Amino acid sequence: MMRLYQTVSHLRSDLAKERENKTIGLVPTMGALHPGHFSLIKSAVSENDLVVVSIFVNPLQFTPTEDLQQYPRSLDLDSQICSQLGVDIVFAPTEEEMGIVTVDKSHTVTMVVPPVAMTSVLCGPVRPGHFPGVATIVTKLFGIVQPTYAYFGEKDAQQLAIIRRLVADLNLPVEIRSCPIVREPSGLAYSSRNKYLSETEKQQGVSLSQSLQKAHQAFCDGEKNAAKLITIVQQELESVSGIKVQYIELVHPDTLIPLTAIEDKGLLAIAAFVGSTRLIDNMVLRQRKPIIAIDGPAGAGKSTITRSLAQILGLLYLDTGAMYRAVTWLVMKSAISLTDEMAIANLVRKAKLDLIPTNYPHPTRVKINGEEVTEAIRTPQVTANVSEIAAQAAVRKELVKQQQRLGEKGGIIAEGRDIGTHVFPDAEIKIFLTASVKERSKRRWQDLKNQGIQDIDLQQLEQDIEKRDYIDSHR
Repeated sequence: MMRLYQTVSHLRSDLAKERENKTIGLVPTMGALHPGHFSLIKSAVSENDLVVVSIFVNPLQFTPTEDLQQYPRSLDLDSQICSQLGVDIVFAPTEEEMGIVTVDKSHTVTMVVPPVAMTSVLCGPVRPGHFPGVATIVTKLFGIVQPTYAYFGEKDAQQLAIIRRLVADLNLPVEIRSCPIVREPSGLAYSSRNKYLSETEKQQGVSLSQSLQKAHQAFCDGEKNAAKLITIVQQELESVSGIKVQYIELVHPDTLIPLTAIEDKGLLAIAAFVGSTRLIDNMVLRQRKPIIAIDGPAGAGKSTITRSLAQILGLLYLDTGAMYRAVTWLVMKSAISLTDEMAIANLVRKAKLDLIPTNYPHPTRVKINGEEVTEAIRTPQVTANVSEIAAQAAVRKELVKQQQRLGEKGGIIAEGRDIGTHVFPDAEIKIFLTASVKERSKRRWQDLKNQGIQDIDLQQLEQDIEKRDYIDSHR
């Protein structure tokens, strides 16, 4: 049953009872929940043991001319929505509870100030004080909730980049997960402020996404010059009455540094008034070949299908399963306890892992620290232990870094658990394969027989796969 808390002490007390051995997902919001928020909440619920949604209209991020008092507030309805979506806790504190005291119309609170270079572009100049206000409250929420993961939408791209930088610079023990922009059928990005729009204004607001699409098409046709891409957006918006452009800018999505041309990727962002309502929208223009991510439980045929597609499509096959198997083999060879996470983390950080492409149907060749282990990593002994090793945060973190580096230029097809949600969340194509435990056990049994391993207990294989499923879904 969902709980609603309005004080820090009650929230902390509850979390202290449930925190041990659980992942906690935090979705910070200002309420007035819409389908964009729903997507964040659904991701958090699917990926965590416990989910906290904060609902706090943050006065620190509003400038004096903005709509703080008029900002929509609907705590009862928002709480009902959270309950329906499977949220465990809603945290809805007052300003005083968040340490914000107002004296002579000024707020007194210790502030967190992001780098000037990141707040001097896009919304920063037209919303002075906004991002320090955001950074301050988000940092306070991280300290109060101490989440494993925190979820933010890509529509607020500048906010997302600043929070990622905040977490890195302050060494905060939370991982930021981003979720794609969710749009109305017309293409208008969902926003709490859409409630202010008339039907005519909603139709006018669609031109923001349409202008970005035109620029995207030009980019796909070879246009990389920032000024020209911005002009395409500007001309499209100028053709629509009722729209007053505040800015159109092209920056690097991670650093927010303005670009003159796109080398690898660029964030093309818009802020405009439709009537009296301020809307933002953006699109990442990426100079890379596509990424295909194939997810699913062990033994569902991911490797077979991925290898086949890699050859047909001419893509690099990134065998993530082989990477985890190789690390498991190395741990077993080194006689380190499977539960000694510190020793395993040190071993993984020092390991040199090489994946060598082969023609289908041959498996990817694997070397670790220069030793060929292609066959050794596919034995029942390694299979029985790989999920326990893969469940360790340090192992996943190091291998995910390696996988993402390999995917920077795209042109790859990868398979593995969480490959489309965590490793390559921006993959162009995502596929989930599954099959029954019985069918997957038969497939594994046949694979092992083909490798010349005869002494195989099918019932034991079924038990091993059920155990692996449990570990994979609870890690």
